[in-house]
Amino acid sequence: MRFILLLFLSLTLSWAAVVQKRAWPQGESFLLYLQHAGIPQSIYWDLDREDKELCEEIRAGVPYYELYDDAKKRLLQVLIPVSEELQIHLYKDVKGKWRFEMVPVAYRKIEESFAVTITRSPYQDIIRATDNGYLAHAFVDAFKNSFDFTRLQKGDKVAVVYSEKIRLGRPYGLPTIKAALIESHGKKRFLFRYNDRYYDEKGREIEGFVFRRPVNHVRITSRFSRRRWHPVLHRYRAHLGVDFGGRRGTPIYAAADGRVIFAGRLGGYGKVIKIRHRDGFMTLYAHQSRFRRGIRRGKRVKKGQVIGYIGSTGMSTGPHLHFGLYKNGRPVNPLGVIKVTKRTLYGKKRRAFLAYAKQMKKELEAAVAQDRKPSRLIDLSRTCYGVNEKPESGKE
Repeated sequence: MRFILLLFLSLTLSWAAVVQKRAWPQGESFLLYLQHAGIPQSIYWDLDREDKELCEEIRAGVPYYELYDDAKKRLLQVLIPVSEELQIHLYKDVKGKWRFEMVPVAYRKIEESFAVTITRSPYQDIIRATDNGYLAHAFVDAFKNSFDFTRLQKGDKVAVVYSEKIRLGRPYGLPTIKAALIESHGKKRFLFRYNDRYYDEKGREIEGFVFRRPVNHVRITSRFSRRRWHPVLHRYRAHLGVDFGGRRGTPIYAAADGRVIFAGRLGGYGKVIKIRHRDGFMTLYAHQSRFRRGIRRGKRVKKGQVIGYIGSTGMSTGPHLHFGLYKNGRPVNPLGVIKVTKRTLYGKKRRAFLAYAKQMKKELEAAVAQDRKPSRLIDLSRTCYGVNEKPESGKE
């Protein structure tokens, strides 16, 4: 694995270069960025289908980095994250020709446990203890479908085991609640994250927002992958969604109730519909042949309503639906959320879960018994590596 970002930033220490941090503008496409940056657009057109699709995944507001020479006139390299695991690396080779590659995002991962005594609410008390609003939101989000927070009273306890990525001394991406405990009125309520789903201590799934499959009676042709090293191509690939193969014209259904926020063409994705749902979810339906009549931006749709039809528009090798699911702007595996009924673990899976839950319970109870304090964001070491984080006029 090459930690490109560290090498990229260390160049500022070895010679007089400038690294500029920017925020990806709303509505900016990768092609438009190449034009603005003076980089040949052939970079994009020479990419294969999968990489073209990944270029559509750049989120508005995501921080990216540009490396200039000492006079800050010549752009030398660019790093643009497309997910929490992969980023686009644009650079000039020894002949001065611009090149494109996908490289891993360099970060370190922390995991810790802590306990908090309730004085106001779990959300407010976790923020007060950690200065980490994302962590507080993740805790409340995990329990919201199984516990009534209004039942809590002053002096109750909550405990958390979580993991979080740190990049340049700052949180990167969203924290993951691995296990959590609410101790109230002398009773303990546990929650465990296992294979991307939440379960109680008996291995019964805790219900969350339920999505349906967007198509019926079709096969999965490509699964979700955040980062994978291709053994033949010798480079990193990713697929931030699930592909369902099917005949042209096969109906596509809304996976849940929501509002259409985009219906049109989107680069390599071809004809696309995006639907915003509750709880920070958004679904994407790409490569459609056509939309159902009346489907447009602002239109409210119901779960199971036909919104379009399978096609092969955009960069596609054949008729299929690319289905993407996003939580607070971050891609998540749709197959971990789509379900028909709540799942209960049995057999070997249940025994493996119970062993894991037993370990996590000990960690949570120890955190409460020791009144274990969490790390605060300010305590995390932050090294700037000479990065200019002040936005320039008209740039952010």
